[in-house]
Amino acid sequence: MSKQKTQKAQKKHKIQLNRLKLDKEELELSQSLDRGEWETVSNLEEEREKAKVAANNYFRKGKEKRICIRVFSNDLEKIRTIAEEEGLPYQTLVTSVLHKYASGRLKALGAD
Repeated sequence: MSKQKTQKAQKKHKIQLNRLKLDKEELELSQSLDRGEWETVSNLEEEREKAKVAANNYFRKGKEKRICIRVFSNDLEKIRTIAEEEGLPYQTLVTSVLHKYASGRLKALGAD
């Protein structure tokens, strides 16, 4: 990749990151990218496909189950607004929050 294309990609990356809230690991990766420590691989499509398979395997470890829950309408509107700001479908945001809570990465207020 040419230096000009790399700089353009980094600028686009910074603009997109300004709209996201990153955790510590994501921030470290972003800063590493900004410092130019990453290189484009020659077999990008093959690597992209490997990453997709790995991600699907990770997220499909347990079979996905559908649930139906009742939610206060004002809470749902807040969730939809947050999801829209993050550029996500609101169901994806809800699933992410539930997964983080279930895996211990998200704690209830006042816990510990």
